[in-house]
Amino acid sequence: MSTIPRIALLGCGYWGKNLARNFHELDVLALVCDPSEASRATATEIAPGVAAAADFNDAIQADDIDAVAIATPAQTHFELVAAALVAGKDVFVEKPLALKTDEGSKLQRVANEHGRILMVGHLLEYHPAVLRLRELIDAGELGNVNYVYSNRLNFGKVRTEENALWSFAPHDVAVILRLLGEMPNKVTCVGGSFLTPGLADVTVSSLMFESGRRAHIFVSWLNPFKEQKLVIVGEQKMAVFNDVEPEHKLVLFDQRVDFAVGLPVLHRNGHETVKFSSDEPLRRECEHFIECIQTRRTPLTDARSGVRVLRVLEACQESMEQSGCPISINGR
Repeated sequence: MSTIPRIALLGCGYWGKNLARNFHELDVLALVCDPSEASRATATEIAPGVAAAADFNDAIQADDIDAVAIATPAQTHFELVAAALVAGKDVFVEKPLALKTDEGSKLQRVANEHGRILMVGHLLEYHPAVLRLRELIDAGELGNVNYVYSNRLNFGKVRTEENALWSFAPHDVAVILRLLGEMPNKVTCVGGSFLTPGLADVTVSSLMFESGRRAHIFVSWLNPFKEQKLVIVGEQKMAVFNDVEPEHKLVLFDQRVDFAVGLPVLHRNGHETVKFSSDEPLRRECEHFIECIQTRRTPLTDARSGVRVLRVLEACQESMEQSGCPISINGR
């Protein structure tokens, strides 16, 4: 398909309205579906002239709709994505792809069987700073990466249906897997439920890799301040991506440790701010989906990558339910 696709948006709530804005500005938004009258009114304000409907099936079954973008609660993703794929639609779905690995794998198979594009909204993978980080790592600028850690903390956005692990950590899991280029073979996870019984508000996940690398992810919506920080520690240099920092978001530290006569010698050679594009990550993500529809190329964040993230999250959830016991991912 080389013509401009007609895309329907399913869900115009907290995040869906941002998709509505971008797809409308890209002149591909043809329909917005949301059972909430208030959300439909929001869609009309954001995208005047675009049709609005209450029933998701109006988009899924419409002959003049080429693709759907799904921004509904995570527990609805599996059924909506499956229905859209079977109806012959290309699909963009916000993270997570599903809530179970086997459901994600089934969606991957359905997409392949029907020749459809299935793209998962792992937004951070389209952030210019993360793309620049990938370039630095691939070019060997940091040397071999030893470990990575990510903090995603805030006060608010409290969920009552899904815990902090499933709400916040998919972003960080997706980026870590992409930057390191490998799956962990074992994970541990611990968490604490303080607001809603049985629903973790705070989780700390540790990922162990066959290569010897380590990563950990700390997420919480019960934190006194907002922090979105990714730290990559290499043998030669270290990088920090601080998305809350207004100007110096990506900083490269020329720091390493050598050994002389068996003693560690610390080298501190200053740091530099790394420049990158100021493009909006969501705009890049939406443009990528449109391009994939038109060219039939596989998305960067395809179903396969979505399933990998699910495998890690599912293992972390299992570990947390077993009080932090290590869980193997091999064969999962």
